[in-house]
Amino acid sequence: MGAYTVIYKEEFYRLYHVHYQQRPDDVIENIYWLEKAVKADFCNPKFAFAKIETETDWEKYRSLFMMHLSLKLIEQHLRLGKTWDIQAAHFYDAPWKDAYLRDLETTDKCYRAGLYYWEEAKKWAEQAAGGKFRFLVLTGVQNWEDERERITNGKLDYGKIITRELSRIENLKQTFQNMDENTY
Repeated sequence: MGAYTVIYKEEFYRLYHVHYQQRPDDVIENIYWLEKAVKADFCNPKFAFAKIETETDWEKYRSLFMMHLSLKLIEQHLRLGKTWDIQAAHFYDAPWKDAYLRDLETTDKCYRAGLYYWEEAKKWAEQAAGGKFRFLVLTGVQNWEDERERITNGKLDYGKIITRELSRIENLKQTFQNMDENTY
């Protein structure tokens, strides 16, 4: 089989994969492919990940896919931010406080990117749960349907999780900023 140009969402999504060890380069690679998928066009419904028989199926599939891509981008940004996340500030960390503050800024940016994608995921989930889709379930992407349901009923709330983490990071930053030669 020869090489081919990757141009559709579904093709870019297939390039996303979870590595056994999540090194930052692997996570950045996944973010790259997922963001390319977000921007790309959908393939022909004939090649979708679910059986598409009607225009309504196709419309719901597209909303679910965008929601799912947003959720995967949230996960990857959280995983990337965790690379630089410092869970606690200890008195003996004072000599490295500037480095820790830079790391926390990087973590903050990653988590805020996740917050952006959470808003996108909620928007797409709401669209996929709309009235005309109420009794339509695309069994080929049942896991996406499950994600949509969990968002709709509030059992999946990355907004709450990320906001809690951002608050914790702010407290850590404040702790580091308050450190001086008297605290070490």
